[in-house]
Amino acid sequence: MNNTSLSTAHRMLFFNTLGFLVSFAGWMLNGVLVTYLVDNGIFNWNLVDVGWLLGIPVLTGSVMRLPVGMLTDVVGGKWMFTILLIGCSIPMFLLSQANSYSTFLVLSFFFGLLGTSFSIGVGFTSVWYPKNWQGRALGLFGFGLTGSALTTLLAPSLLKKLTSNGANPEGWRHLPIIYAVVLAVVGILFFLFTINKKPEASDKTLLKLLQPLKNIRVWRFGLYYFLVFGCFVTFSQWLLPYFVNAYNVNLITAGFLASCFSLPVGVFRAVGGWLSDLYGARRIMYWVLCSSVVLSFLLIIPRMQIYSPGTGIMAIQAGTVTQVSDSLIQVDSKVYPIVTKSHKFDHVDRRVMILPAKDVWQEPMVKVGDKVTKKQLLAQGTTMIFFKANMWVFVVIIILIGACWGIGTAAVFKHIPEYFPKEIGAVGGMVGMIGGLGGFVGPILFGYLLNLTGLWTSSWMFVCLLSCGCLMWMHQVITVMMKKGAPQLADKFEKIPG
Repeated sequence: MNNTSLSTAHRMLFFNTLGFLVSFAGWMLNGVLVTYLVDNGIFNWNLVDVGWLLGIPVLTGSVMRLPVGMLTDVVGGKWMFTILLIGCSIPMFLLSQANSYSTFLVLSFFFGLLGTSFSIGVGFTSVWYPKNWQGRALGLFGFGLTGSALTTLLAPSLLKKLTSNGANPEGWRHLPIIYAVVLAVVGILFFLFTINKKPEASDKTLLKLLQPLKNIRVWRFGLYYFLVFGCFVTFSQWLLPYFVNAYNVNLITAGFLASCFSLPVGVFRAVGGWLSDLYGARRIMYWVLCSSVVLSFLLIIPRMQIYSPGTGIMAIQAGTVTQVSDSLIQVDSKVYPIVTKSHKFDHVDRRVMILPAKDVWQEPMVKVGDKVTKKQLLAQGTTMIFFKANMWVFVVIIILIGACWGIGTAAVFKHIPEYFPKEIGAVGGMVGMIGGLGGFVGPILFGYLLNLTGLWTSSWMFVCLLSCGCLMWMHQVITVMMKKGAPQLADKFEKIPG
């Protein structure tokens, strides 16, 4: 690849990343906007209504990734990205005029198509780079995922300014207009400064484009992406109520902490692309899945306070109880010291506490004048184990798992041009659709798990199980490959069905 063609490829990558970034920012807008409108009483929507308004854009952008990816193979990324950005700016602008729930829902459905920008960008980036560059290029393209963090960080401040700190509630209507203008401007720039290019198989029929979807490998890649991308989209929204409820922080702080999770995903996607080119996508996926298992397991343990029977006091001989106090029990002449409660956890929330701790005490079970027999229980022991699940330790771990998933998103898509070089749009669209559906299903599933278990950490239990499932499936495929006598493929991608 000469310097001129590489320079052109880099220019296409820049505009692909820019288009993806502003699209992803717009795709996640309802998470902030709808929360603001409900919290400030501008619209009286219940939790079910809010859930659908948050989920509809994610659902649209996920389901439509496959057909949009296929169209990208047919007409080229320049036209698809231009049409998407300018087209979605229209419902985004009309959102500023919405006065009813049904209008909000319909417009959210249409601007939710911004989620398909991923399929367009993956296909349009891949066709410009050779195999040894595709991992890095797709990783850099994935930096556009930071659009989610930008919306979480900037949209609340914009709303505060546009509404004059709540004095002018209707000022919220300027926010969708700002987003619409940005989308339209980037769409025009994309049209003016990009060159259209299609993959070699752009003349294939619809049936031929769908042919790779029969390969179970596509669905396995989709499951990986359901984890690393779908869970990222889910937790980008789920962490806001998580922090508010589990750690009692305000919404502004919760938004900032949620951004600490979502920002590294986009940044480390570029790292994942570079690592995939350097060490191979399969090896990187092993590390990603193993790390996801370990980190999600660490997040499973909830903030808790457990009481358990402890060591009690038994009479070593029969007799009559002559004295009972907080510190001792006396039976005839025999004195039994009692361990009293220390009360060291009464104000534990005011302390910095990382590791679990315990308190042990004993409570008398007899009174003065009681006749006791040998080995009768005089005092019952109680052990209390307390774990605060320190918030800052939690934040560090979610940043690490976010970075891990960011690397994984690039590693998954490094596989696609290697296995399906002529169907990148269709396969990338299917894998992206499965991952995007994870972002739609996740909040609903986590809500049911929360209601069932009463534990906010039940979401991490699901992630841990999903990570284990992905790891076991991948390991099983590699094991079969090695048993079939293909050790020469050990340092490359697996080459068997599965």
